[in-house]
Amino acid sequence: MQDKTDVVGLKESDAYPAQPQDGYGWEKLTMEKLCQYHRQEYGMNTYIARFHNVYGPQGSWRGGREKAPAALCRKIAKAKFTNNSKVEVWGDGKQTRSFCYVSDIVKGIVGLINSDYHEPLNIGSDRMVTIDELTDIIAKIAGIEIDKIYNLNGPQGVRGRNSDNTKVCEVLNWKPEIPLEIGLKLTYDWIEEQVKWNLEHGGEGLI
Repeated sequence: MQDKTDVVGLKESDAYPAQPQDGYGWEKLTMEKLCQYHRQEYGMNTYIARFHNVYGPQGSWRGGREKAPAALCRKIAKAKFTNNSKVEVWGDGKQTRSFCYVSDIVKGIVGLINSDYHEPLNIGSDRMVTIDELTDIIAKIAGIEIDKIYNLNGPQGVRGRNSDNTKVCEVLNWKPEIPLEIGLKLTYDWIEEQVKWNLEHGGEGLI
């Protein structure tokens, strides 16, 4: 259900029958089952949130563990400060994802743990964009023209992924409030400060 770019949003029930993405997917499903079993067997008060690509300032922005928004903010900020318009994009840019700003995620978590709902629940944005669109939004925020260089050998993940928010709206009356453009502006501004400081102090760690 994630092998093409034009995907429908994933409902909570779509996780089964399970065909997860390698160990990454099995890790998540296994932890969900452990939470459910501990609740049933030991009365542990567990909640299960399925996040969809959380981003925002104060997060990882370099080193290989950062998410696509932070990586692209870093690359575009570096391009801006070094007057090099070339920006590497992993994949062909047509992969699709949804991205949810961290403060919206926090509100969703608070709503969930104050509820009596204990089944898996999507907490994410249902606005799907391509990686190309994401890159263009960030470049516009930075105020520069860029030349995308596609790296087809870089990690790309699944071809497409989006969240179906029907259940979370019904259960928590929750939906994201921060538009992607505003969240990316807040994220880019913070990462630009980190990149600028890094370049002024030797540039180590920028990739």
